[in-house]
Amino acid sequence: MEFDIKRAIDQISKEKGIDRALIIEAVEEAMESAAHKTYGADLNIDASYNPESGSVDMYRVHTVVEEVSDPDNEISLEYARSDVDPEAEVGDELMEEIDSAPLGRIAAQAAKQNIVQKVRDYERSIIYGEFKEQEGSVVSGVVLRFERRNLVVQLRPNVEAILPEREQIPRERYRQQERVRAVIKEVNDTLRGTQIVLSRTAPELVAKLFEQEVPEVYEGIVEIKDVVREPGGRAKISVVSKDSDVDPVGACVGMRGNRVQAVVQELRGERIDIVPWTPDETEFVCRALSPAKVSRIVIDEDAHAMEVVVPDAELALAIGRKGQNIRLAARLSGWKLDVLGDADYERRLRESRLSLQGVDGLGELQAEILLADGYKSAAELSTSSAADVAAALSVEEDAAEGFLASAAIAAEEQRRTSMVRRVAAAISDALEAANDAEKARLAEEERVAAEESAEGESAGSESAGSAAAAKEKASDDEPAKGEAS
Repeated sequence: MEFDIKRAIDQISKEKGIDRALIIEAVEEAMESAAHKTYGADLNIDASYNPESGSVDMYRVHTVVEEVSDPDNEISLEYARSDVDPEAEVGDELMEEIDSAPLGRIAAQAAKQNIVQKVRDYERSIIYGEFKEQEGSVVSGVVLRFERRNLVVQLRPNVEAILPEREQIPRERYRQQERVRAVIKEVNDTLRGTQIVLSRTAPELVAKLFEQEVPEVYEGIVEIKDVVREPGGRAKISVVSKDSDVDPVGACVGMRGNRVQAVVQELRGERIDIVPWTPDETEFVCRALSPAKVSRIVIDEDAHAMEVVVPDAELALAIGRKGQNIRLAARLSGWKLDVLGDADYERRLRESRLSLQGVDGLGELQAEILLADGYKSAAELSTSSAADVAAALSVEEDAAEGFLASAAIAAEEQRRTSMVRRVAAAISDALEAANDAEKARLAEEERVAAEESAEGESAGSESAGSAAAAKEKASDDEPAKGEAS
């Protein structure tokens, strides 16, 4: 029995790679549990493994007290000094060895169960610690099975991860035993074990794939500043080189595009725009909107927004399919972007100029100054502070107050004029629609009348033809009757 315990400890430690101290602790706890079941649950029992003999020594612990209140675990000071240890003091713990033989199969079964549980807990903690450190890194696994549209991926024997439906690239399909690469999004320690959550939609996946494909990124020569993506559609990454001799875009693209194509292939055809990063925010926005060319940019610092003007021919290119390009550029730059064509911009500029010039007392030059300062209408000017307007026009605040009052009046007049125009336009549209409907009704009546006339003529010709045929038949029958008579 003793030899079996020692051999079991050595064997488990060697096969599972678990510290012997952990297994010995499990054995001691199991022996204590078995002793409590045999001798009593309230007893204070201590089990200690003896490495020399390979046995577990069992002791009953008694605490020395002045007055005994718990006879099972306490002894009086008088009794301790007279029968156990003459030098005993209050608070000392005296050990009384007990026989472990009666424990028998109970102890062996408890030790086995406890060791198995300890091994499981230890392996779980090892797996959790190992993969927790790998959060954000790319792993490869095999699709094992499907659970409610979620994928269970085997990373290695006895280690499984889950790829939830929300973390899968849209329209991407998988088969059992198919190899898949994903980024470890999170690792959780749950009651059922370690839960490893994978993702193929996370921006980190793109960055890590480039790190694997591009040596300059792996070595830190080229830095990926940011990644934004709409999984399965398009992604944009900003890159910068720490070496002036290394082109960051060229390094990521590779010879004949082999590096970027490897990433695109892994992402099942997702388009990737590589944008050279620059601290100049306006220039970076221009680059982020590539391949569209930017004509001019109007910045609104307070709203942290930019009005981007592009040639009319490239407006659709700047916006992208379903607004994809402009959305990704806005997320990559961190600015709110509004894209419009040259013609639309010029129209808005004219409207803004006319609106500001309509403010009583405001000259054309002052209107141009306010327009250049970002004011787009009399209504916007009327809501500004006198101090800001005074600073922009280099006038006293009293004069600025007058401009604000005039702007409020002009804004109200312009609002009414705009309302009248909208009402007139609505009436005109309604009249035009009614006119079109009347024309359509008349055309339909003419078509119906023409069809009825055509049907009448067809019926008349058929009737005339039938009469002629009958007459011809009658004339043919008359000679025949004569011959018969």
